[in-house]
Amino acid sequence: MNTPIKILLTDDHLMIRQGLKSFLDQDNFLVVGEAGNGIEALEFLKNNKVDVLVTDIMMPEMDGIALTRQVSERYSEVKILALTMMNENYNIKKMLSAGALGYILKDCTQDELRMAIESVANSKKYYSQDVTEIIMEGLSGKPAPKERLVAEIPLTKREKEILHLICKEKSNQEIADELFISNRTVEAHKRNLLEKTGCKNIAGLVLYSVERNLFDDL
Repeated sequence: MNTPIKILLTDDHLMIRQGLKSFLDQDNFLVVGEAGNGIEALEFLKNNKVDVLVTDIMMPEMDGIALTRQVSERYSEVKILALTMMNENYNIKKMLSAGALGYILKDCTQDELRMAIESVANSKKYYSQDVTEIIMEGLSGKPAPKERLVAEIPLTKREKEILHLICKEKSNQEIADELFISNRTVEAHKRNLLEKTGCKNIAGLVLYSVERNLFDDL
C-alpha cells in the first residue's frame, strides 16, 4: 500500500475543513492537521510533517498569499495548493508568484481536488480549467495550455523582448515591425522559446511569463 499523502487544511471556515476532511481521509490521503489562518498553519508546520498544504486565500490574521510565501521560504518540501473562491487574475498571479504549485476553485469536483493534490504532491503544477481560462482571458485570450515540464534554460535579451510582445498579443508581423526583423526570424525565436521553456503553445508561454513575474506590466 502506498504511503498516504499528508495534508494540512487551512481555511477559516470550520465546516469547509470538516467537509474536506470527510472525503480526503481515505485511500491515498491523510489529513494530519487543520488551521484557521496562516499563523496557525505555520505553528503546525513547526512540529509536523506535511506533504501538501491546501489553503484558502482570504483568511484573518495571515492570508493564503502571505502563508504561501512563508511556507515556500521555510518549508520548501511542502507543496502548496490554493483552494479558494477567489477567481480574479490578480489573486491567481499573486499565489503562483508566492510559490503555489496549484490553484483550483471551491466549486471543483471531489475528483478534481484529489487529482490536484496528487499532482502537486508529485511536484507537478495543476490549474483547474477555469483558472487557466481566467489567466488567458486576462493576458492573451489564447487557448489553455496543458500540463508541461519546464526546462530552466536562460532566455536571451532578444527572446525576452519577443516573449514580452507575445504576452501583449502582438502578431508576428507587428513583432517583426517593432524589432526591425523578419517574420521568419520571429518564427525562429518563437520555436526557440517553446523549446527552452518546455511550453507547447503560445498560451503556455504567457503562463510561463506570469509564473515567473518576468514583466511588470502583465
